[in-house]
Amino acid sequence: MKKRLFSFALLSGLAVTAFSVNNVSAQDAGEVLEGLEVTSEVDTEATVAGEGSSTVFPILNVLVEDFFAEYDLAVELGGNGTGSGFSALIDGSVQFANASRDIKEEEIADLEENEMDWEEYLVATDGLTVAVNQSIDFVEDLTFEEVAAIYSGEATNWSEVREDFPDQDITVYGPTQDHGTHGFFVETIFGDDGEVGDNVQLIQDTNEVVRSVVNDETAIGFFGYNFYMENQDSLTALAIQSPDMDEPAEPTFENVMDFTYPLARPLFVYADQGALAENTSAHAFLEYVLINSQEAAEAVGYVPLDDAAVLEQYNKLPNVEQVEFDAPESDEEDADAEEETEEDADAEEEDAE
Repeated sequence: MKKRLFSFALLSGLAVTAFSVNNVSAQDAGEVLEGLEVTSEVDTEATVAGEGSSTVFPILNVLVEDFFAEYDLAVELGGNGTGSGFSALIDGSVQFANASRDIKEEEIADLEENEMDWEEYLVATDGLTVAVNQSIDFVEDLTFEEVAAIYSGEATNWSEVREDFPDQDITVYGPTQDHGTHGFFVETIFGDDGEVGDNVQLIQDTNEVVRSVVNDETAIGFFGYNFYMENQDSLTALAIQSPDMDEPAEPTFENVMDFTYPLARPLFVYADQGALAENTSAHAFLEYVLINSQEAAEAVGYVPLDDAAVLEQYNKLPNVEQVEFDAPESDEEDADAEEETEEDADAEEEDAE
């Protein structure tokens, strides 16, 4: 079954409108969202389980704790990496998988081979952060090309990255290939066929990646925005410049929200729709996740979706009454409408003449 994967362009447009206080459509969506409640029955003896991204884990963990407090059902949640999450979803040991990257074609094939009806739910936005030890005070920003040189092993000394950087070795850290953060980083920096070099110390536990950069005065590493925010007093986050940018952008809340930061990315929950339809408690938890994702994302330092985007995700759930709302227009749609208005005005002037 072919699924409609989420569009970065759509996400960017929705994010921009989310914080516009004059946007009536967004307010309408907010009123609808505020009135939503969990509709599925919760069986406190049921088994509800999820596995996946360590980046998404903090968001879901908040919701797991709140769900238990409200419904007295303990949801089992793992954070061993996006790849582990998809493997568990494919073999049917969990009802949902958290992911910090898009699902791969081979994972789709495995799900469909098992006749599994899957769906992609967007829950927040993250800014993958490249950071250095605070003793490295001469680096403020890097280009994609410079990051690629460091992570491929082409540059092992800062003087090889830029001529005006000092003669100082670089120790390179990152999460293992099981993590969606690794996959997103490689695909974005190197392209489809790239991979990091043997110089990179790959670590399974993302918290350990962070600790390694904090404790190693020669270190650089990458991880989710939340991991940086929790350790920002001990790390220096670098501004990043992609090839199509005139200047680098810092990983700030605002830059991640509108995708000005080139390593901004959506965060997902992928679910077995059949399992949700059969297990009302699992369905109830996913309802709870989507309805409360904004507060949970903000609580742990990620960028929340706007109201309309949340409702779009909610409407993907099986066996729910579809909610209607006025979706906000993107900046591109606003510009097109303005251009059409100007063209109509010009035509009227010509007719009058």
